[in-house]
Amino acid sequence: MNKLQLKEDERLDNLLADETMKIIQSQSAFAFSLDAVLLADFAKIPLKKGKILDLCSGNAVIPLLLSRKTNVPITGVEIQARLYDMAERNVRLNKLEDQISMIHGDLKDMPTRFGNNKFDVVTVNPPYFQTKNKAHQNENHYLTIARHEIYCTLEDVVKACSRLAKSGGKVAMVHRPARLMDILTLFRQYKIEPKRMRLVYPKKDKEANIVLIEGIRDGKPDLKMLPPFFAFYDNDQYSEELEGILYGKQ
Repeated sequence: MNKLQLKEDERLDNLLADETMKIIQSQSAFAFSLDAVLLADFAKIPLKKGKILDLCSGNAVIPLLLSRKTNVPITGVEIQARLYDMAERNVRLNKLEDQISMIHGDLKDMPTRFGNNKFDVVTVNPPYFQTKNKAHQNENHYLTIARHEIYCTLEDVVKACSRLAKSGGKVAMVHRPARLMDILTLFRQYKIEPKRMRLVYPKKDKEANIVLIEGIRDGKPDLKMLPPFFAFYDNDQYSEELEGILYGKQ
């Protein structure tokens, strides 16, 4: 059987609007959102030398997006077996086996597996919701794990990022503004100094619903607040900046 054959309710999508790269997705298990696209665009990554680690990789969307910008090795980590299988097939589908390696495992185990201070950049799109917040929980098992702190807390994520990033290495995260104080507190607690932050707004008259933040392991205090990012105009069309990311017009 063809290992890249679609399974169950999977579909084959374009990675970005004008791309030849493809991605296997599933509406019931995992389909990437704007958060992943914005994190891949936001993260400052090495172009020729270094190593990148992506935690909570899902179907490998962020490793795929980052591979468009760099030739350095990228490792992705995903705990859910079905999502890991999708990720593996996505890497092969796009013939990126020489650059992207996927690991089926728990991010909390990665410092033991790799050792400390190994990666130049660590990216992560972690579960957003605390398990005590039942209002957001989904009956779908895959989505509940992806969105809620079932297998890892925010502290688990930050602690792993801190150990895995080199001294002077970067940690880039996408999350919800409601958790911003928790993120900043934990970053400093685990010696990741916040350096760049950007709030994302659906439209100009709406509250921010996404925060992008990057810190440096053992960095010095100097947080830069970047200009706000507006995703859509009032007429629901993509903003010029978002269109540039999706269509490669930057």
